[in-house]
Amino acid sequence: QVQLVESGGGLVQAGGSLRLSCTASGRTFSDYAMGWFRQAPGKEREFVAAISWGGGTKTYLDSVKGRFTISRDNAKNTVFLQMNNLKIEDMAVYLCARARQGYGVRRAPTDYDYWGQGTQVTVSS
Repeated sequence: QVQLVESGGGLVQAGGSLRLSCTASGRTFSDYAMGWFRQAPGKEREFVAAISWGGGTKTYLDSVKGRFTISRDNAKNTVFLQMNNLKIEDMAVYLCARARQGYGVRRAPTDYDYWGQGTQVTVSS
C-alpha cells in the first residue's frame, strides 16, 4: 500500500510563496510520474502540475505557469510544488497523487491511483 503525505500548506498573503512537499512510502517512487491537484470548496478537483518519473518532463495548468514549479527528489521519495506570487484564486486544498503504472505526465485525475489527504493553502488579500 502506498501512502502519500503532503505538508507545507498554510496562510500566506497574496504575492507570497509556499513550498509544498509530498513524501511517499515504498521503494518504487522513482518508477512513477507524480502530480499535484487542488480542490476548492464546491469545485471539481483541478490539475495543477505533473512531473515524469525522472523529472525531465513537466506540465502545468496554464494559470500557474511561470509562478509554480514542480520538482522531485527520488532519493527522498518526495515531490515538491514551489508556489510563488500566490493569488486569491490559488486558495484550495492541494493534493499530490501518483500516476498509474506506465503512465507519463497526465492531467486527468482518473490517471492517478494513489492520493494524499491534502494540505490547505489559504491566500489572504
